Amino acid sequence: MFDKEPRLLVILGSCAILLFVLPGCTPTPPDNFVSTGGPIGYNIYGITKGPDGNLWFTEPNINGDKIGKISPKNGKVTKYNLASNSVGSDGVCAGPDGNIWFTDGNQIGKISPKSGKITDYSVPDDGANDITAGPDGNLWFTDGFTNQIGKISPINGKVTEHHVPTKSAGPDSITVGPDGNIWFTEEECDQIGKISPITGIITEYAVPSAYSDPCSITAGPDGNLWFTEHEGNKIGKIDPATGVITEYIIPPSQNDTYVVDSITAGPDGNLWFVVCQGNVIDKISPGTGAITEYPILSSDFGNELNEITAGPDGNLWFTFGGGYQIGKISPSTGVVTEYPVVN
Repeated sequence: MFDKEPRLLVILGSCAILLFVLPGCTPTPPDNFVSTGGPIGYNIYGITKGPDGNLWFTEPNINGDKIGKISPKNGKVTKYNLASNSVGSDGVCAGPDGNIWFTDGNQIGKISPKSGKITDYSVPDDGANDITAGPDGNLWFTDGFTNQIGKISPINGKVTEHHVPTKSAGPDSITVGPDGNIWFTEEECDQIGKISPITGIITEYAVPSAYSDPCSITAGPDGNLWFTEHEGNKIGKIDPATGVITEYIIPPSQNDTYVVDSITAGPDGNLWFVVCQGNVIDKISPGTGAITEYPILSSDFGNELNEITAGPDGNLWFTFGGGYQIGKISPSTGVVTEYPVVN
């Protein structure tokens, strides 16, 4: 059961009205559900929409790493313990086999939404970061530690890796483009990369702004790839046909620190992104480049917004680290609902 009620933040211009709503009922959890009655975890990170209608998330935790799910219907949270040798669950995505796949340092894991069974596959190196389902039926992931892009077969767990041409590029976020290629950010060298799932050939494109630190990337509704510049305070887009990159400056925030992170395509046709150290969620119009800001005013979040994704209910769902909570924002009203994530 939740330790406190989820709250609604109704944002009207620069004002906010704080409301309280009751959580849904919490049925008896499975055997590997862990609850201590309070939020004592370390971080809530990646989040994705699952084939079972839930949102699945990763939780690298000082008390043991976990993978979890939250129901968009009633906010019920269920968690599953990862193996004791887990070094920090990170990226997460729905696989073509109906399982939820996630990265965990020197492992790639999968969990069955039906049974909760977890299977781990060893990765030759220790730096698996983000993960996405590819058009070829494999799961593709970034390996920032060894500067590689990898793929794993959901059929037999075979791992194949490809070296990124630029040394110490720092591949981070990864997604599938409308052109059938796998696109990724190179955080340490200010580049965007793509790899052909057929040939394994990697092509790199320089981001115009120096020290931009491209972080998260997603496919947009306009046929472009959109990405955040973690340190550049900009949103970029790249045309997959020409490689031309366009950048949009994010307006100054009322917060002292403005560091953008995760980005996703919303159901309203806009791109939504988080400001990980500013308690702000923004959206950008792919047609005009206009940016709208939604302050997240909860003091419990510890100023650590992490990831965002589109949910099955038409809302945008996002994770926080310091506050051990998951939130959702309505793209039509801007109303924010927060759900505590207990351990």
